[in-house]
Amino acid sequence: MGQQADKPADARRAYAARLGEFGSPALERAFALTRREDFLPPPPWTLYRDGAALTTSDPAALYQDALVAIDLARGVNNGQPSLHAQWLAAVAPRPGERVLHIGCGGGYYTAILAELVGPGGHVTAYEIEPDIAAIAQAALAPRANVEVRAQSGAGGGLPEADVIYVNAAAAAPQRAWLAALAPGGRLVFPWSFGAGDAAMLLARDGRHVSARAIGGVQFIPLQQSAPGGDRPVSVTDVERIRALVLRDDCEPDARCVVDFGWAWFCE
Repeated sequence: MGQQADKPADARRAYAARLGEFGSPALERAFALTRREDFLPPPPWTLYRDGAALTTSDPAALYQDALVAIDLARGVNNGQPSLHAQWLAAVAPRPGERVLHIGCGGGYYTAILAELVGPGGHVTAYEIEPDIAAIAQAALAPRANVEVRAQSGAGGGLPEADVIYVNAAAAAPQRAWLAALAPGGRLVFPWSFGAGDAAMLLARDGRHVSARAIGGVQFIPLQQSAPGGDRPVSVTDVERIRALVLRDDCEPDARCVVDFGWAWFCE
């Protein structure tokens, strides 16, 4: 009986150790402390890995690098842990920092973010689907450093943040995100550029915002997002991007890869 009771915890520790290889000991600790089953609808759960589906009620089965469905009809899932571990390592949330989590789903990665910033930090999470936001609100209620808002995170009025972690694909970086990004802040978002989706990492240093692709992704679209750029973009174009330039600072020139009107990606 005791061995059975320890099975999910043992699986979670092994899973956290694998994910920790993408980042720091703090990242491994955050995954080890966070129960994935707490941020999902009641079992049975449907997992997707390597193109195959598995239905299970065993919490230990959740601790593999697999998508877990939150709402099958809408195609909403809990996200692939290895992808998130890579993104979390890239934006590197630190103790005491403020985070915006856009498209938080059931709140699992919100909880990971909350562990990384600690009790001195704060995470404001946005989820536009009310029923899914309710899952996150219930699961995250014990965490004093988290607030869940059942609304879009694409509009204005966002609080200032050191890290903005976006889990819904957008055709363009949103102006509101750049406005909320503090000096030294980091932003990652899935960019739907026409030929595919790419994870874009932006980092602010004064007025300069560096930008680079950190891998391919596939996310459901961000609702109420701004339109895309002025031209088709290829995978090769995405790999050339090195900065996001505000149009107020500089008009697009020969370095421009794609122009969003208020800002442009450049080489």
